Amino acid sequence: MNDAPLVVNDFISYLETIKGKSKNTAKEYYFDLRMFFRFFKIHRNLSSVNKEFEEIDISDITIEQIRTITLSDLYSYMSFLSRERDINAASRARKVASIKSFFKYLTNKAKLLDTNPAIELESPKIMKKLPKYLNIEESKRLLSAIEGENRERDYAIITLFLNCGLRLSELVSINLNKIKGDTLTVVGKGDKERTIYLNKACRLAIEAYMRVRPADGVKDKNALFLSERKQRISNKTVQHIVKKYIKSSGLDPERYSTHKLRHTAATLMYKHGNVDIRSLQEILGHESISTTEIYTHVDNPQLKKAVDSNPLADYNGEEK
Repeated sequence: MNDAPLVVNDFISYLETIKGKSKNTAKEYYFDLRMFFRFFKIHRNLSSVNKEFEEIDISDITIEQIRTITLSDLYSYMSFLSRERDINAASRARKVASIKSFFKYLTNKAKLLDTNPAIELESPKIMKKLPKYLNIEESKRLLSAIEGENRERDYAIITLFLNCGLRLSELVSINLNKIKGDTLTVVGKGDKERTIYLNKACRLAIEAYMRVRPADGVKDKNALFLSERKQRISNKTVQHIVKKYIKSSGLDPERYSTHKLRHTAATLMYKHGNVDIRSLQEILGHESISTTEIYTHVDNPQLKKAVDSNPLADYNGEEK
């Protein structure tokens, strides 16, 4: 991150080494702060007006300039994100979290600021949307559509998504030495390991794939899923595979994705498997129970039963 001021690089190092954030998470914080400081240079007339936003250099930002940042500047930035960049509320909320974390570090840890300008910065309200998911019949249709030269591999990939609720990054990073009998250890967000139990469908799918998985000339011998080039399969390739079969099964490729298959697994487990919310949280690797609770609102038959049991459910106003 050569284009960042020293104080930002120090913060990123703090996130990785002290807070235990993954490299990908730390990089997201960096991108958020880079965008903020590019705005800051425009806002304070510290950059050429003819320069493209993405080309603005922030490496010369000093701690003295950072000390002049006010809450008003931060809200101006929020307005800029919404009006000029058309960034949605969820993404703006993440950028607020990055900024608040950065200024908290400067104030409480690095002791470079006397007061924290972001302490009163509020996050935009986010409308919680119900997750999109496949029902049981659509899930079976998707699995039945899998064919071709890499059928066993692709079938195992989609089976794991639909049964285990894996994130894309978790599936791609599966190593052979982390599969032991009916358990699988994956590395989730924040480099946290968790154990997932493999049901019969998953075990059979993996076994079928292992019988045809290339053995010679493999570049990453520990990787479970391999590409045509015999190296660990990439996120992009898995996304392409999933989109291809979603389309060939007659489903909408614009509506469904790898992440929607994760939603599908979670929803089917909750609706049909009598899985309690705490267990579902553990399976999905959610840090907060509030993230998991969204699945309790999806087509809940208990809610329908509760409404139907109301003593006024059959009253139509005609009785005297």
